[in-house]
Amino acid sequence: MKHLKSPEDLHKLRKSLESKHRPDKVRILICTTGCRALGAEEVYKAFKAEIAKQSLADKVEIVDTGCQGLCARAPVLTIEPMGIFYGRVLETDVPDIIAKTVLKGEIIERLCYAEAGKRTPYIKDVPFYNKQKKIVLRNCGSINPKSIEEYILRDGYAAISKALSTMTPDIVVAEMKNSGLRGRGGAGFPTGNKWEFVKNATGDIKYLICNGDEGDPGAFMDRAVLEGDPHSVLEGMLIGAYAIGARKGIIYVRAEYPIAVEHLTIAIEQAKQLGLLGENILGSKFSFDVDIKMGAGAFVCGEETALIASIEGKRGMPRPRPPFPATSGLWGKPTNINNVETLANVPIVILQGSEYYKSIGTGSSKGTKIFALAGNVKNTGLVEVPMGTTLREIVFDIGGGIPGKKQFKAAQMGGPSGGCVPAQHLDLPIDYETVKEVGAIMGSGGLIVMDDTASMVEIARYFMEFCQDESCGKCVPCRVGTKRMLDILTRITEGKGEKEDLGLLKELAEVTKTASLCGLGQTAANPVLSTIRYYLNEYEALINKKDAQAAPAQSAQLPQSAK
Repeated sequence: MKHLKSPEDLHKLRKSLESKHRPDKVRILICTTGCRALGAEEVYKAFKAEIAKQSLADKVEIVDTGCQGLCARAPVLTIEPMGIFYGRVLETDVPDIIAKTVLKGEIIERLCYAEAGKRTPYIKDVPFYNKQKKIVLRNCGSINPKSIEEYILRDGYAAISKALSTMTPDIVVAEMKNSGLRGRGGAGFPTGNKWEFVKNATGDIKYLICNGDEGDPGAFMDRAVLEGDPHSVLEGMLIGAYAIGARKGIIYVRAEYPIAVEHLTIAIEQAKQLGLLGENILGSKFSFDVDIKMGAGAFVCGEETALIASIEGKRGMPRPRPPFPATSGLWGKPTNINNVETLANVPIVILQGSEYYKSIGTGSSKGTKIFALAGNVKNTGLVEVPMGTTLREIVFDIGGGIPGKKQFKAAQMGGPSGGCVPAQHLDLPIDYETVKEVGAIMGSGGLIVMDDTASMVEIARYFMEFCQDESCGKCVPCRVGTKRMLDILTRITEGKGEKEDLGLLKELAEVTKTASLCGLGQTAANPVLSTIRYYLNEYEALINKKDAQAAPAQSAQLPQSAK
């Protein structure tokens, strides 16, 4: 690939790629990342073989993509330009798809999305998709993530070109501040403000880190973006680095994400070959390079200072702040840290403008948010909606509701450090402030749906076990508090709880929340506090059941009443 020496070179390359684009060519887009576990690679190979067998390469193209969202129907594929969506595709379906759908335009009913007995062949009519607004996921499932040309065809790297040729770092920071974009890693800190702190910090060397250490159970938003659209993250890093004056970037990603690491490695190499990473990018005075650092999977390393310690080769443990990373971060230098989803928003903010971006969402929470919809819901998968969308819309309109004849009971929002949102708050508009008011947090976007068979005490115990296991143990409130809360929750779920346990549990939760050093300990008590707040009767029932069993006068009646 030719080295791009100016924004004009990038523009010419895009025009050249557009001239070679064949809109008449059928493109079969199949997810081979998340769907891989259910046989997507075998289906992909079967398509390649069938296309070759029938000499259709000039008319039909099979493209392996990232996640297309609707994981419940995996393996999934779409056929363009017809806009047909098929799910639960098997190798044996491939000859039929080519012979009937591709060559004759016929619909294969058994592969269509079905709901309430109605089959929907076109992706535009599938409720899971047509109620979403994709900004971060704009390319995921629509392009080959291993092709920089496909990214460039969809305005890829146009935002960094615009920034370098028409905007000063101050203007970039101002645009980010005006957009209202807040960090999508959990805390929701304004991105533009964070960039401004690092930009104004004193230091000859500055770093920009992409936090891809996604550790929440059931969460896979960042993984899907890194696997399905790695160049959008690199472009976001380039813009951020230009704004703050950093020459070096590091992507900290979990080693358990091998496909993400593979696709990032390819993307970085491609960007270097085109001169989009390295020295004097697009003929400017701006130089920036990126390395990948693989983490060992410690949940606490999602915290900024623990992540920095891990990159430096130390044990991943948080440190007191101040000093904040913005003034003294990696190797003691000013450091900016944004998570994957935050950075993938950045090119859209710069290319479309901050006014466009802040027109989406609510007054305090702009743009969209990705949720990993999991648990007792029909349409599990990745969902991107405008901030302010209600929980009911996500669970029922997009998620398809609760399977069987069961009822919605709660949704765990914000991962193990989040809270349980009960049915009474189904019409809750999801944004940072509103979610916090009901005892949960936005977090990175995990959303686990529970039906009416779930034990909320057991849910609290499960998440506390996770937090206790992942605690680094550095500070006493977290190390001891999570262990003692887990002991009490375990005792209650085993039918050995005492009435005094509830008061002690709440006291421990409050102390752990107030006195812990980092975000893990400060939010670890959220599942306990939210379940006690909304499901106190379940705690009391378990404790009262224990008391009833212990009472001699009632013990003879217990077997009958238990039935």
